[in-house]
Amino acid sequence: MYGGAHQGNSAVKSLEKMIGILDLFEGSEMEWTPEALADRLELTRSTLYRYLKVLTDAGLLTSLPGVGFTLGPRIAELDYKMRHSDPLIIASRPMMAELVSEIPGISLLCRRYRGLVLCVHQEQSPGASFISTYERGRARPLLRGAASRSILANMPTPILRKLYESAPHDFAEAGLGADLVSVRATLKAIRQRGFDVTVGELNQGVTGIAAPIFDAKGGVVGSLSVTLGDTNIASERLAFVADRVTFCARIVSKTIAREAS
Repeated sequence: MYGGAHQGNSAVKSLEKMIGILDLFEGSEMEWTPEALADRLELTRSTLYRYLKVLTDAGLLTSLPGVGFTLGPRIAELDYKMRHSDPLIIASRPMMAELVSEIPGISLLCRRYRGLVLCVHQEQSPGASFISTYERGRARPLLRGAASRSILANMPTPILRKLYESAPHDFAEAGLGADLVSVRATLKAIRQRGFDVTVGELNQGVTGIAAPIFDAKGGVVGSLSVTLGDTNIASERLAFVADRVTFCARIVSKTIAREAS
């Protein structure tokens, strides 16, 4: 019995190492030679090539002569399927289009992804005066920006505590609080307000307004936001935008809950 459990753990760790290869493809490091991968991962040549063959056969990686390994075509195929089948995107798309039709700006739909927040859909007004740097597929910090903090404010206390204990200085630098008590107080205020507003926090010259989206069990799954190309917005205008964003986020949450029932 012990031997079976040990073998099972080894198999899981092996799968984790293989899938972990995909994490190396980010930023400027989008091309990897087998030699560079072996040095980075400290794997034997036989193990590495076995992993690369599985990932290549699955279309998750591909190799080019003289270049090395890059992300494969299956990534694009999965992205297409996600855009056309993800219940969150399907429920959010019409609400986001409605938002940017009446509020000049860019609407983002974000999901929590590991210790980050990932943009999974974007809608932009024809008259938007700026370009968002957080297009679909790009991650943003969990602690900064309205789209992220509206998610963070609604996360379960045990998860929040774990996140804080792993990087207390990051919370302080983000202006969320110098200790866990003050962090919880800051996030409680965001949670009770129902939305968050940040000005020039991730990009200068813009204001972000975001509200959380919940699943059928009341767990936060993401956020809906609008980014405006201005930092000097009248309080009445800001209140109007916040009201529209929270309304649309509630509609998305209700749609998801209805589909789940």
